[in-house]
Amino acid sequence: MTVRVLMVCMGNICRSPMAEALLRHKVAAAGLSDQITVDSAGTHGYHVGHDAHPGTREVLKEHGIAYKGSARQFQPEDAERFDYVLALDRDNMRDIRRVARGSGDNLHMFLRFAHEAGTTDLLEVPDPYFTGQYDATYQLVEKGVDALLAHIRAEHGL
Repeated sequence: MTVRVLMVCMGNICRSPMAEALLRHKVAAAGLSDQITVDSAGTHGYHVGHDAHPGTREVLKEHGIAYKGSARQFQPEDAERFDYVLALDRDNMRDIRRVARGSGDNLHMFLRFAHEAGTTDLLEVPDPYFTGQYDATYQLVEKGVDALLAHIRAEHGL
């Protein structure tokens, strides 16, 4: 069985590719690449086909994490194809639910598991596209990724 994870933000050029790349990196380091797959998408099509934002690419590079993806838009079938669909903020969760025409058990706020683990009080990841704070976003995304990976491992016996 393969656990399929999808990260979703607005444009798929800042937060969600950062979370995708970091989770993929940690999954590989844990030797679980054949059991967990990771992707990302945006709720809006503004940047479809574009590379990740330079700020995202730079912070990932500083941490030795490769990312070669390009932006794509969230599609209704994504809600069915992925075991975990993770919204980086409430606005994107609302948009996912609208597009997916429902609120399945697989739809979660990205920071839910970190919040439950007590590693952050936040439930939303601020968009660095507007703040320019890519390093701070990375630190918060790392907390979310660590808690998510721990949850997936426990939930699926990995």
